[in-house]
Amino acid sequence: MRALTWQGKRDVRVENVPDPRIEEPTDAIIRITSTGLCGSDLHLYEVLAPFMTPGDILGHEPMGIVEEVGAAVPDLQVGDRVVVPFQIACGNCWMCLTGLPTQCETTEVSAEGMGAALFGYTRLYGAVPGAQAEYLRVPQAQYGPIKVPEGPSDDRFVYLSDVLPTAWQAVSYAGIPEGGSLAVLGLGPIGDMACRVAQVRGAGRVFGVDLVPERLNRAKERGVETFDLRSFDDEKELLTAIRDQTDGRGPDAVIDAVGTEAHGSAAARMVQNASALLPRKLSGAMAERFSVDRLAALHTAIELVRRGGTLSIVGVYGGMADPMPMLTLFDKQIQIRMGQANVRRWSDEIIPYLTDEDPLGVDDFATHRLPLSEAPEAYAMFQEKRDGAVKVLMQP
Repeated sequence: MRALTWQGKRDVRVENVPDPRIEEPTDAIIRITSTGLCGSDLHLYEVLAPFMTPGDILGHEPMGIVEEVGAAVPDLQVGDRVVVPFQIACGNCWMCLTGLPTQCETTEVSAEGMGAALFGYTRLYGAVPGAQAEYLRVPQAQYGPIKVPEGPSDDRFVYLSDVLPTAWQAVSYAGIPEGGSLAVLGLGPIGDMACRVAQVRGAGRVFGVDLVPERLNRAKERGVETFDLRSFDDEKELLTAIRDQTDGRGPDAVIDAVGTEAHGSAAARMVQNASALLPRKLSGAMAERFSVDRLAALHTAIELVRRGGTLSIVGVYGGMADPMPMLTLFDKQIQIRMGQANVRRWSDEIIPYLTDEDPLGVDDFATHRLPLSEAPEAYAMFQEKRDGAVKVLMQP
């Protein structure tokens, strides 16, 4: 089959690789019909190179058609249309039953000290072949895949794999009071969708902060009160402008949807880039022990939120030499509130919104739809924020 493989920093290629096959009774094989390009994929493209191996298949936002099922997958049949969550979880362990499939005790990557395995996301999360490919082996298929109806286009449902539950969890964790205020830092796919989710769930005012014109315009068209970072001389001016809209206090909650890609610390960027250029044995050790994040967005969020408010971190952090131990806090989902989205915890709540009325605007959420063969250009375009690229879907 054809699949997108990682070959080095900023080097991804579509290559022929072996077809996946059933390896365990709980496996299924999915023929992928749509697969997303996520902002988290850019971390692999740039920052997390020390944890990658040439030939790794990328991607974790797929949907498609069931082609084959293992003997222990009773609820799926060949021909079913499914969305596959980005995490791999069993559905039966204590963590899954508690609503935390990202911490699944069956698939956790204990050798790396991490939670549940993820599709296409470094050796830290199991080095599981990803979904930017023609076919996908789905472990734990007795629990993970979400069956969706025939009829609407893939755009209606594909975001159940990641974008929708990630945004939904971010808003849930934010704990916005009814009619209260929320600021979202970063209006990429997750931040944009978090604004939409907050609106349909009763937030009174939603503020969005970014510096990319296309992102700001998309949010503004949906009633978000936008703030362009380029319009302010410094952070203090931005904080004052938003506080002035909230009786001087700041918003009730802030969602950091930026993460380690924040525009900020030149020193942090230098360390990230240096570790990526070292030989793999050295770079991995350096990144694990001494990696640092660019924390500009997080520091802004802490300053912005009102006293007694809530900070919800959904942007990915991975540093271990930060002023806070962000890798441990993020991976274990320790409060403030943060962590990978627990997809199956939220999917049943989200599906009623995926109607013809389309209150979340999923049907036209994608800005670009490309064949998988153009994936390398899609990564470059998305990373450089060219051509108005906010959300990219690819079809094998």
